[in-house]
Amino acid sequence: MNVQYPAMQQQVLYQAEPSSVQTLKSIQDRTHHICKTYINRRVRIQTLSGHVHEGVIVGCDDRLLYLRISKPGIHRAFYGPSDEAILTLVLFELLVIVLLS
Repeated sequence: MNVQYPAMQQQVLYQAEPSSVQTLKSIQDRTHHICKTYINRRVRIQTLSGHVHEGVIVGCDDRLLYLRISKPGIHRAFYGPSDEAILTLVLFELLVIVLLS
């Protein structure tokens, strides 16, 4: 059975400027390299939205940084209490990365 849909005109609501795309890609590549270099190191990170997080970089890929943070009082089912969580941050939203120790 082949279902055909009527042709609908699509309206582009947002399209990034090519220069902005290149700038974001450059930022993403640079922060990815920095994060890979400092895996297992304690850092303080400030995001574009003003949030500040402290923790240990436990991993990163080409888009995301994984930060182990302390969260006192969190209890996980079946595995007992844990005071750590993994926070996922988008690389191009990072404003400042400070090495703490």
